[in-house]
Amino acid sequence: MSESLEQSFVKQLKDNQNIVHKICRLYTSGEDAHKDLFQEITIQLWKAFPKFRGESKFSTWAYRVALNTAITLYRKSTRSISTVEFESRSFFISQEDYNSEEEEQLKLMYQAVHQLNDIEKALIFMYLEDKDYTEIAETLGISEVNARVKMNRIKGKLKKILNP
Repeated sequence: MSESLEQSFVKQLKDNQNIVHKICRLYTSGEDAHKDLFQEITIQLWKAFPKFRGESKFSTWAYRVALNTAITLYRKSTRSISTVEFESRSFFISQEDYNSEEEEQLKLMYQAVHQLNDIEKALIFMYLEDKDYTEIAETLGISEVNARVKMNRIKGKLKKILNP
């Protein structure tokens, strides 16, 4: 791969790595699992990057790849992540420190979100990231109307979980 492709990938990932961290937090429950999933998503993004055509924003494309990777890995009953030798690459992504000691309300919200199914988690995650319904629908491969209906149902479900 060309040097400029690598540099472009590294810059895009650095600019959007919080997306990956948040997905990791939704689909893991420990620091080691978080790091493993972050690494696997980074590898999958790198493998798929040459096919990124720029028809959508990098962040939208990264959401899709990261969510698909997380859902695929964590649906497996063994919950083991196979890794690919990454040492041969001439660059490394520095992972920003991720503070797992967030405010109590945020913890409660994440606990409630963990009770949702995979698609509901993805939808609420993008909604909380202030993505519009068009981008949510595009990323998840559903219609905009379906995204709105699902979101209303998820809000109701979260209210019941948080305020029993």
